[in-house]
Amino acid sequence: MADPLDSYTTQRLADLEKPLTEQGFAYEPAQAMRPLLDAYGLERWDEFAESWNHLGVDRFMADGGRYRRRRYATFSLTDQQVTRKPHQPHYQSRDYNTLNGGIERWFKPVAPDIGAHPALLAVLRLMNRMATDLTPEAQRPQAWHAEIHQFRIEPSPDAAGQPTPEGLHRDGVDWVCVVMVDRENIASGETTIHDLNRAPVGSFTLAQPMDTAFVNDSRVYHGVTPVTPMDPTRPAHRDVLVVTLRHE
Repeated sequence: MADPLDSYTTQRLADLEKPLTEQGFAYEPAQAMRPLLDAYGLERWDEFAESWNHLGVDRFMADGGRYRRRRYATFSLTDQQVTRKPHQPHYQSRDYNTLNGGIERWFKPVAPDIGAHPALLAVLRLMNRMATDLTPEAQRPQAWHAEIHQFRIEPSPDAAGQPTPEGLHRDGVDWVCVVMVDRENIASGETTIHDLNRAPVGSFTLAQPMDTAFVNDSRVYHGVTPVTPMDPTRPAHRDVLVVTLRHE
């Protein structure tokens, strides 16, 4: 597949990859993220974001919470193509997820039209490019195994929502990408980054659609502070797309 990036977006990509190389994480605001996604075929963002209104309740919350909705899908990524895999459970060992790990979790699949949506494909193509660029050639897989999660966190006036109920964590993958889709009536939700000794090394808040965080999962821990409604009389939600990549 021919490289779609012009000289400007190639430089923007290099600017994004530099902190990932040096620090193990990067925050990319929407105004910088949008040109990169446009170069990889982004279209109909509003239609893509609307699909977060059709998620299923996450019934695998060991804390008993009903504040999280989600859908899930897996893909194989190469420079040539993005291929959706048959639906499968999400599994994390308890080494990485002490709250909900250790079991196969079957979530509602990402809807077929969203799994093939140009907005999602743009994110996956960008992730494939970055992961390939930042992985030494001898260690690059023939294909990346990608897992995507549509998350909605819904706090209530009497209970905060937990974007990362497992707390500060690593995911047991190679790369993590978190794209803000929508925030409605939400306070807090600060992303915190810690080194492998759990010392804080950075923080930021994904506030606008397409604000994005990238994480080298082997080098840092990440977490998000609980969210609450700004106005307790109105509904509140925090919507994000999470993409993880690991060697197939």
